[in-house]
Amino acid sequence: MSAEEVAKAFVGHFYQTLDSGADALGGLFNEQSMLTFEGVQVQGSANIINKLKSVGPVSHSVKTTDIQPSSNPNAIVIFVTGAVQIGGDNALHFCEFFHLVGTSPGQYYVHNDVFRLNYGL
Repeated sequence: MSAEEVAKAFVGHFYQTLDSGADALGGLFNEQSMLTFEGVQVQGSANIINKLKSVGPVSHSVKTTDIQPSSNPNAIVIFVTGAVQIGGDNALHFCEFFHLVGTSPGQYYVHNDVFRLNYGL
């Protein structure tokens, strides 16, 4: 699969799964993975899942997805923009950056995930 195909499949899976329940995302992260969520950093799969669950129920609508190869031929960077509803409130704009690293052919984990809400747009 091309980097674009991998990234599009990942983005669709990530947000659909997150919107259904963050617990099912555990396999996408490992102990080296890091999430920065609104400036708060957490490391390791269990800590990341706990942070995502602490936000409460969410519903994402992806607007754009930009994909680039990384300097490592087994890695992909992805930048996503869209809207998220948190707990049924009004939708807020968000952006999220992912750095996927390959572990074997066709297998990736999220090494870096950076999430920010975009206020005042």
